[in-house]
Amino acid sequence: MLRLSTLALTVSIALCHPVLAQQAPPPTPSQTNIPHNAPLNPALPTVFIVGDSTARNSADLGWGDHFAQFFDTSRINVANRAIAGRSARSYIDEGHWATALAEMKSGDYLLLQMGHNDGGDLGGAKPRGDLKGTGDETQDVAQTTGPYAGRVETIHTFGWYLRKMIDDAKAKGVHPILLTPTIRNIWTAPDSSPCGAATQSVCPAGAHIEHDMGYNDWIRQVAAQEQIPVLELGATEANRLEALGPDKTAPLFPIDHTHTSPEGANLVAETVAAVIRSSNDSLSSYLKPLSRNSSNSGAQSSKTQ
Repeated sequence: MLRLSTLALTVSIALCHPVLAQQAPPPTPSQTNIPHNAPLNPALPTVFIVGDSTARNSADLGWGDHFAQFFDTSRINVANRAIAGRSARSYIDEGHWATALAEMKSGDYLLLQMGHNDGGDLGGAKPRGDLKGTGDETQDVAQTTGPYAGRVETIHTFGWYLRKMIDDAKAKGVHPILLTPTIRNIWTAPDSSPCGAATQSVCPAGAHIEHDMGYNDWIRQVAAQEQIPVLELGATEANRLEALGPDKTAPLFPIDHTHTSPEGANLVAETVAAVIRSSNDSLSSYLKPLSRNSSNSGAQSSKTQ
């Protein structure tokens, strides 16, 4: 088993490969008015959402809190178990995955969306990053805070942590589905120069929003390895935002380039429902029929409890 012996080697690899040199995760917004988890009807299947602040955030800023409106909740529970600031690694390390898994039963569904915080630090004051890729590489890191404080933690790859959650879910008869991450409000002009941010030039016609922050291929690889669906949330959301353009997209991201307004979160929830509907996965049978004027279509492949 390959082990990376020093942090310097990890940094060197990232600098040599641009796809690995992602921006650091943004600060976790202050978490206020987070709804309590409502009891689930044990007679119904449940779709569980596991992810980060893009799916659950303060005051309805995560898409998971806008998701149940698209489902027939007389036939299925919708349970948002995403937690702000978590990566695939820290969601497991801190015990949140074990808690969510304990709620799951055979016939349930898992929507798993990670990536925004997985580029964080391996150690230090906020240890949540994981190793890049999907292999079996590991790195031992002495921790000073968190659940491994005072001990050495063996850190795995992004794909390893995804596979662990997927395999755990499968063992309970749960149907896991991977989502590519939500889109960040980062634009480039046709000549590939950055545009649209406060310190940048105005975006000209033909500007494009970021479609991939560096994790999509790894998510697809894990889906192929595990023989489970992967839904292209990121590409579908990006197409919708490009149709709006930079000026109309900006109000949907009032905090930073990652975290949405309630209206932005609702747009993402609608997009998740659209990619489920177009996938023909069995989960799509629990969606409400489309209304005549609904925009919940054209995707690639009540409150949440």
